Amino acid sequence: MATADAVDAFGLLVIGDEILAGKRRDRHVEAFRRLLAERGFGLGWVQILPDDPALLTARLRQSLAEALPVFSCGGIGATPDDHTRQCAAAAAGLPLERHPGAVAEIEAAFGEAAYPQRIRMAELPAGCALIPNPYNRIPGFAIARHYFLPGFPEMAHPMARWVLDRHFAAGARPEGERALRVYGASESALVPLMERLTAAHPRLKLYSLPRLGPAGFVELGLRGREGLDEAFAALREGVEALGFAFSPVGDGD
Repeated sequence: MATADAVDAFGLLVIGDEILAGKRRDRHVEAFRRLLAERGFGLGWVQILPDDPALLTARLRQSLAEALPVFSCGGIGATPDDHTRQCAAAAAGLPLERHPGAVAEIEAAFGEAAYPQRIRMAELPAGCALIPNPYNRIPGFAIARHYFLPGFPEMAHPMARWVLDRHFAAGARPEGERALRVYGASESALVPLMERLTAAHPRLKLYSLPRLGPAGFVELGLRGREGLDEAFAALREGVEALGFAFSPVGDGD
């Protein structure tokens, strides 16, 4: 297995006007969250973008300059509304060219029916690596730790598993989470405690989720890999010192 540099999180781009217009429901974000969590990774950010060439090129140029590896789902087909292949090449400063390996896969899958339209999906950024597609053999592609997959979840998710298994060593400690439900408290009353915890445990992420209504509460928690038990003990002690009732949040809550 080839391994890339150790990473904790990935970016995710979901591309397609149909998602933003409500014609299709997103099926990628939660699936990728689970897929990454199984291997000890997290989602660093998610963006849903339209099929807008200028916007896609600008966003990809930005993410290519950043450290996070990125999965991108959608827009690599051969129809006029698919722009991701072209935009990825433009963002990376690369020409589009017919990838011999992609041509071979598409011809093997479709024979003469690969021409004249399907073969366009072999026009990829120069020098890119291919990502095999077990569903119909039309490959995705990778440049600079950006992994471009079809928009169909049935194709994209197995292809993403292949990328992770081949290029990213699993075994990072999974991110943990500990939380309390704090009753009878407003968020503002908990802010000083949150600030102390954030300063004392900068490698952890603190979150506050208020639930409104007569039976409301504030879910106050911490996420991370190191020092979670110590920080949670400090959270519990701080809530006790403030005199608020609380209960731990279980995994199924």
